[in-house]
Amino acid sequence: MSTTPVDADRPTGPRRWGLMFAAIWLFYLLSPLAAAWDRQDLRGWIGVVATLVFAAIYLTVFVAMRWRRTGMPFRSPLRASQGLAVVLALIVLAVIMSATIGQKGDAAAVYIAVACVMCLQTRWAWLVSIVVALSAYAATVWVPGWHRDEGILFGTLVATLAIWGISQSINRNTEVLAVREENARLALDDERNRFARDLHDILGHSLTVITVKAELANRLIDVDADRARAELADLERLSRDALSDVRRAVEGYRELTLPGELSRARVALSAAEITAELPNTTDDIPSDRRELFAWAVREGITNVIRHSGARRCTVVLREHEVEVRDDGRGAEAAGVGNGLTGLRERAAALGGTVVTQSLSPGFSLRVVVP
Repeated sequence: MSTTPVDADRPTGPRRWGLMFAAIWLFYLLSPLAAAWDRQDLRGWIGVVATLVFAAIYLTVFVAMRWRRTGMPFRSPLRASQGLAVVLALIVLAVIMSATIGQKGDAAAVYIAVACVMCLQTRWAWLVSIVVALSAYAATVWVPGWHRDEGILFGTLVATLAIWGISQSINRNTEVLAVREENARLALDDERNRFARDLHDILGHSLTVITVKAELANRLIDVDADRARAELADLERLSRDALSDVRRAVEGYRELTLPGELSRARVALSAAEITAELPNTTDDIPSDRRELFAWAVREGITNVIRHSGARRCTVVLREHEVEVRDDGRGAEAAGVGNGLTGLRERAAALGGTVVTQSLSPGFSLRVVVP
């Protein structure tokens, strides 16, 4: 069973209602149309035809403007020459309406001004609209039998201003939406790159070590079975640790991972122009201590960047401890906020301690778990 896809360019919802509203505004052409009909002579019939053709061209232009993809800027669907031809055609028809019907044909001036904004570039739209408004008003003053009508001048200029304001609003909204979409795309790209980089840092070394140990265990099976079993046990531990790190990374960084924190520390220190000396492996760290040591690295690196003024930072990982030290200003710049308090609580949960020490120069933060 097949289905016909919906045309994304077809106006629906508010855009379709917009066409109805455009047709409703043609209500003001009923007065010149009725006046032409009442004449019941050749001039009257010419006026009827001119009014109907005028209304058809105007509505066609409006339909062409509305029949564009949602989110597109407000600009003419016609080429410059086509837009100018449409405006000239409307002006000629307006002159015929006024000549055959009389002053009521002057109502076409407002529609010409709106069409100018939709069909011409801004400067030309304003120029032509002003000329049309002044000409319509001048006709009410100079044409014998017509009465002065300042309203036609005011109405034509206000209509031009209103449609121009709408066009500017649509264009600004379109620009804002485009910027938001671009920012969202860039943010997504950054997050993908960050995830890919962290995943590489998390798995790269672990998988290399796993491969080497697997090859070694395979060679030792027939030579030293006890050592081969030890290598296989170590291989199993490394695999489980790598899997745990990947799961935590995929869950959205809600839980810290030690390889991930070391990766972020490298980037952060580089951005702060601090030389970093960081370990290349976390394989010797037991699984139950990795999250605590990750918190220690995060807190230590944060203090180094924010408070120390250091030029070099070193992270040392051992089986029972992690140390973050720098060559900065020392204890007075180390910070004693909630970060260290929370770190002490996490260390205490594993029976560990947090040790801070002033160096000459610099500062050391150590987390020791017996």
